[in-house]
Amino acid sequence: MGSGVWQARGVQSSLAVVPGSFDPVTYGHQDVILRARALFGRVIVGVAANQGKAPLFGLEARLTLLHAALADEPNIEIQAVPGLLAEFCRQVGATAIVKGLRGGADLDHEQPMAVVNRELAGVETVFLPAAAAWGYVSSSIVKDVARNGGDVSKYVAPPVAEALRAALGGR
Repeated sequence: MGSGVWQARGVQSSLAVVPGSFDPVTYGHQDVILRARALFGRVIVGVAANQGKAPLFGLEARLTLLHAALADEPNIEIQAVPGLLAEFCRQVGATAIVKGLRGGADLDHEQPMAVVNRELAGVETVFLPAAAAWGYVSSSIVKDVARNGGDVSKYVAPPVAEALRAALGGR
C-alpha cells in the first residue's frame, strides 16, 4: 500500500457471507445471493435469528425455504448464524459480508454494522444496490400481501408462496 498501488486479492475464489433473517426469502434476496456468488465464487447464506423481530417462520423453516429456493445453485451453502455475524465470518473464513440495499434508509441502517464487523473481525462489507425489478420488494411487504389474500408468486419462489399460504391459514 505504501507504493500507492493497490493490489486486489483473488476475489473470485473468496468466500462471502450474505446474512439476513429471510422471513421469507424473496426473489430480491435470491438476486443478491447469486450476484454475490458471481463476485466471490462461494457464498454462505447466513440466517440470523434476529431477536429484534417476531418472524412468521421459525429458524428451521427459513433454512428449509432457502434450501428449496436455491436448490439447484452450486457454491451456495445455507447455515444458521448462532451469534455475532463477525464471529461467524471469522469461523467460516469469510473475506466479505454482502448486503443488498434498496435505498438510502438501508445504507443508513447497514453502515454502522459494517464498521463494527470490520473492527471485530476484519471482514469488509460490500453493498450491492438492489436490481430495479426488486428494489421495492421486502419480506414485510410480501407477508402483508399474503396476509391480505394477494398473489405473491411474482415476489417469491413457488415453495415459499406455498409456505406463506399454509402459515397464514390458506389465504
